[in-house]
Amino acid sequence: MTMDQPYREGTYVAHTGTDVYGPGKVLGTDGELRRVRFTHFVATIHARDLRAASPNEKEQVEAWLQQKAAQHGGRW
Repeated sequence: MTMDQPYREGTYVAHTGTDVYGPGKVLGTDGELRRVRFTHFVATIHARDLRAASPNEKEQVEAWLQQKAAQHGGRW
């Protein structure tokens, strides 16, 4: 992660203000905005409203992604 482009695609993140989204993984970037696949939503969030996921949160996202891939096939 660099300061000029924090939370690049593939980075595991969490929202700084709420846990309602669950932890997530950055799907794409557009300037300061990040498209994030949270475990409960897909949302576009400003990078300043994100933080790096803890190791436990990263494990939660990876397990969730594996479960969805097994259920539905393809890449999640």
